[in-house]
Amino acid sequence: MKHLARKRFGQHFLTDGAVIDAIVDAIAPQPGQALIEIGPGLGAMTDPLVARCGRLTVIELDRDLAQRLRRRGELEVIESDVLRVDFSALAQARGQRLRIVGNLPYNISTPILFHLLEASEQVIDQHFMLQKEVVDRMAAAPGNKDFGRLSVMLQWRYDIESVLDVPPQAFEPPPRVDSAVVRMRPLPAAAGVDAGLLEELVRVAFSQRRKLLRHTLGRWLEGRHFAGAFDVQRRAEEVPVSEYLDLAATLGAATPR
Repeated sequence: MKHLARKRFGQHFLTDGAVIDAIVDAIAPQPGQALIEIGPGLGAMTDPLVARCGRLTVIELDRDLAQRLRRRGELEVIESDVLRVDFSALAQARGQRLRIVGNLPYNISTPILFHLLEASEQVIDQHFMLQKEVVDRMAAAPGNKDFGRLSVMLQWRYDIESVLDVPPQAFEPPPRVDSAVVRMRPLPAAAGVDAGLLEELVRVAFSQRRKLLRHTLGRWLEGRHFAGAFDVQRRAEEVPVSEYLDLAATLGAATPR
């Protein structure tokens, strides 16, 4: 029986064989690795991944698709909302760091990326199909119009590279946007940076991105009695990730414990 894509799950099934081969080549899975696929769908990427690595863990929310996948002995199926999955626990259970891949639902891709941040130390790399606009924002450099909160909050923990553009006609049904595959390799956590403080700082900085930081972040810093040399005569998109990290570390060191 043919499975119809469900809009509430953001399902767009990848069907272009050449694109699938290119993605799997970019991932380059090896036997024995702890490979996790988010949203396997009808198994377009699952089949070539398993062919190379032998075993695969898949996370699928759709009950009907999960039931189909369970018929395959080489798959471990986790039927769950990915936002409820503890990836650090998965890594500990397997005794090794994870390689995570998937065609992420575009309607919740950003929450998934932020959820995975919590387990970045337990990850070797991540390869995801996403809306191209999101990948552009993830990989954007300071001064670029796409550089924003998402850029900073991911680039402080990952080296991010766009590896492949994918047109709508590669999917069934075709999405209304262009897509791209992104590679994310975790970086060591910056010393002295509290993730919660950094997130608050970046959120305030980009809250009114057309204004100079003295109107947004400057007032926030004054409230924290900050007397450092951070230049607030810039817009948020002009500040390199390294300066946000340095500011967060300075603020964290100055906050009474």
